[in-house]
Amino acid sequence: MALPPEVCIRGAGIVGRTLALLLARERVRVALVVPPATPGKEDIRDIRAYALNTASRTLLESLRAWPDPAHATAVREMLVHGDEGGRVQFSAARQKVDALAWIVDVPALEQQLADAVRFQPLIEVVAEPVTAPLTVVCEGKASTTREALGVSYEVTRYPQHAIAARMEAEQSHDGIARQWFNDRGEVLALLPLGGTHGKTVALVWSVDQLRAPDLLAQGNDEFNAAVTEASHNSLGALKLTSERGAWPLARAIADRWTGAMPGQPNRSWALAGDAAHTVHPLAGQGLNLGLADAAELADVIKNRDYWRSVGDARLLRRYERARRADVLQMSLATDGLQQLFSHNLGPLPALRNWGMRGFDRTRLVKHWITAQAMGLKA
Repeated sequence: MALPPEVCIRGAGIVGRTLALLLARERVRVALVVPPATPGKEDIRDIRAYALNTASRTLLESLRAWPDPAHATAVREMLVHGDEGGRVQFSAARQKVDALAWIVDVPALEQQLADAVRFQPLIEVVAEPVTAPLTVVCEGKASTTREALGVSYEVTRYPQHAIAARMEAEQSHDGIARQWFNDRGEVLALLPLGGTHGKTVALVWSVDQLRAPDLLAQGNDEFNAAVTEASHNSLGALKLTSERGAWPLARAIADRWTGAMPGQPNRSWALAGDAAHTVHPLAGQGLNLGLADAAELADVIKNRDYWRSVGDARLLRRYERARRADVLQMSLATDGLQQLFSHNLGPLPALRNWGMRGFDRTRLVKHWITAQAMGLKA
């Protein structure tokens, strides 16, 4: 890169690489910090899968970074079950769209983005942070840069861990994402992979933190039986095809998303993705929120006055205001659902399941909420 970078992005995950490509498309020079690979890490199979909405797909397709159909399975329906017979069904056909979301293999998406970055001349991959008018922190929820900047990361921990794995079902999933809430606030999701008629599913099981170690310690046969039972045998017998991963659950938000770089006049920073916020995974919106951050920040920079620097404080505050409201709305919604199923006092179980059945019959409200989850504005 002949000229110095205008933006330094710390963090080369999905959000960081997406932002780099969006900025480079607008002729902004970018330094993307990619730390050296950890020895042995490449030998560990990545079992992560994300539910990406229509807005995220459109964004990634515009960068030519959308995975092929073998690694992005369309969700035709979503079935959400309560603990006492409550049920809500969402349908792509009723929404008059091709899919409600797509379940995407993380390694495939990361490879697509890495290939796109490699062929973008305005992106320079560096091993260490460099000085630039704007530094964007995309390092994830454990960001050390955010901590060094003195930003408070307000974390509310749930008494739960998420257990993730890949499993093979006895029956085809038919492109249906299935989710069960139980009366302990636990949530089990089986997300379709391998195409519409595949039998591979991604398991995401949010369980009580005291129960998680026992489930992780179980032998494969015992764990398979536990998941099959918890999913009410909806896909027949389920078998592990990967190792199990687990992590503690929390929702969090940074008290500041933008600011001036300490001791560096006329230089600024901004947070994006999990470095700025995390939500409960029950709605599958975490990465969608991060990609929306990248899209908003790139749009604000694209449409700035010609005389404004990319690190202009007013510009960055505009980005923060736009994104904080959407993130807070989703955070409160997912937290409210988790709390609703965590308490079983008096008539609450009957009321929440009655509410689910009632909601399932309200077509206009369902249509609006589904559109919001898809990232659509109508």
